[in-house]
Amino acid sequence: MAKSSRIILSIIVIISISFPSALALQPFKFRRTPRLSGRFSKQTKPQPQPQPQPQHQQQHQYETKYYEQRLDHFSFADLPNFQQRYLINTEHWLGPFHLAPIFLYCGNEGDIEWFAVNSGFMWDVAPKFGAMLVFPEHRYYGESLPYGSREEAYRNATTLSYLTAEQALADFAVLITDLKRNLSAEACPVVLFGGSYGGMLAAWMRLKYPHISIGALASSAPILQFEDIVPAETFYDLVSNDFKRESTSCFNTIKKSWGELISEGQKENGLHELAKTFRLCRDLSKTEDLADWLESAYSYLAMVDYPYPSEFMMPLPGYPIREVCNKIDNSPEGSSILERIFEGVSVYYNYTGKVDCFELDDDPHGLDGWNWQACTEMVMPMSSSQDASMFPTYDFSYSSFQEECWKKFKVVPRPRWITTQFGGHVRESFFEKKI
Repeated sequence: MAKSSRIILSIIVIISISFPSALALQPFKFRRTPRLSGRFSKQTKPQPQPQPQPQHQQQHQYETKYYEQRLDHFSFADLPNFQQRYLINTEHWLGPFHLAPIFLYCGNEGDIEWFAVNSGFMWDVAPKFGAMLVFPEHRYYGESLPYGSREEAYRNATTLSYLTAEQALADFAVLITDLKRNLSAEACPVVLFGGSYGGMLAAWMRLKYPHISIGALASSAPILQFEDIVPAETFYDLVSNDFKRESTSCFNTIKKSWGELISEGQKENGLHELAKTFRLCRDLSKTEDLADWLESAYSYLAMVDYPYPSEFMMPLPGYPIREVCNKIDNSPEGSSILERIFEGVSVYYNYTGKVDCFELDDDPHGLDGWNWQACTEMVMPMSSSQDASMFPTYDFSYSSFQEECWKKFKVVPRPRWITTQFGGHVRESFFEKKI
């Protein structure tokens, strides 16, 4: 067997066995979709899986480059181009003569450097396969901003209209095709990688551009979290079970805390007292904002509940949910439910102890573009069940969600577009029924 064929076969084997999912379902920043307050659309985002590193991160060397992309790949309108940032490492690449592979990470909804330094698996296997690593940034995130600035790119529904998965996939396809041509590497195989939304893009790119790559590793990619393909309560039940598995009393305390939160907020000066209890930088205007902040922490904790310390979402210890529940269960005697909750959630928001007060609307990773995506094509219905979930009972309401999206962006979501474009439903054909 030729060396290039052995490399390709080995890559396919690795893709088949080596990336267990950290969480079976990781819907993005989508929490409870119909409410768009706080960090917006209440839908928790799928996040990629970091590897145990800070010292490892220091070994990640890459060159930063820019590629001029069309704003709209699917029309011939005279629109401005934009500079797409990508990171590239050729340290271990054996070159086109050896048909050495190219590993391409499908950039997520954030700064590409954030994902590159937390994708340790790719860096670990690149030397073994003599692979080039390429990390293209998703349009409208990080430095890859159309119209010259974030303010212009995010100005309104017209300027945001080119922020779609379809356009992003076309960016990746054009970039890698041109890059291979420039390096005389047209025959070199491409393997796609991605986690969470990036994993969704990797899977969809393999479907839409099968000639571009030989395979895709789509890790924790919720490509079935659309329409009615999976039960709407799946995500919150999974998150809740992570906490219940560590401690039933912790699960029950969190479950009771939502009622306590509402009750406290309705008292005279209650919002002020809540701000003091949770060390907020400013007074609350409504309890919902604090509830959103807490729900975000619990959801993200489930996504990054690794057995080793990591700094992907926040600086966290190994098994962070266990640490949260230890804080909640072992708070000083006489502590109220909300005081226990604060002790627990501080593991996520302030494990280093360096934060003096908390801003509820802080977006340290630049994820806000997801709000637009959630309100257009990434409509992932989610609900919270009464018994299995530790979150407030909640049913998904498309009409409420649509109303909030109209208020925010003056757009009407398209809940069936993703499954129309990329599939997802299993449909029996006439011939299958006959057989």
